[in-house]
Amino acid sequence: MTDLTLFHTADVHVATFDALAPEADLTHVVRTDWLERAQTGVDAALRQEIAEAIRATEGPSLCTCTTIGAVAEEAGATRIDWPMMQQAAGAGGPVMLVYCLDSTRLPSTALLERAFTEQGRAPDIRALPLPGLWHHFTNGDTEEFHKQVAAWVGTSLALTSGTSCVVLAQASMAGAAPLIDSDVPVLTSPETAMAALLGQG
Repeated sequence: MTDLTLFHTADVHVATFDALAPEADLTHVVRTDWLERAQTGVDAALRQEIAEAIRATEGPSLCTCTTIGAVAEEAGATRIDWPMMQQAAGAGGPVMLVYCLDSTRLPSTALLERAFTEQGRAPDIRALPLPGLWHHFTNGDTEEFHKQVAAWVGTSLALTSGTSCVVLAQASMAGAAPLIDSDVPVLTSPETAMAALLGQG
């Protein structure tokens, strides 16, 4: 199996990815401070620190944090949400983009727009920001976090029509997908990213 280095900004992701690829040789690097520092923007010092860490790895690497994804990609890592965004763009529009961190909005929107453009489609995105739910995750109550995300997405889908798919922008939101009561496809990043990377090995 492929040797992969995964860069996380939350400890909870380690178990998630180990479960997705039990036969792969995964090296986990957890840097919660990177996300904390990135909340006010990625300055030159943080950009250099992330880049040096990624370039020091051997073999392919994956950044599981959407907020620092662009910086990680510049350094040679795969962004966790890129395979998901490609899949979403392939479904056409409108795509409901759901996120719980304001710092995720710009990088996720830009990446989805890029996926649309590369496929020759006009970007068609409906944003659903849920910043009021993030404290559940940071407090360690992931069950309530996923439950609340699912409830808000379900309600939003019921109030709108024509949505082609839902994108749960952050890896931390993936557990909400099976709880969403809708026929609209719900895309999450961990599984699609791992499938894409392991397929390269």
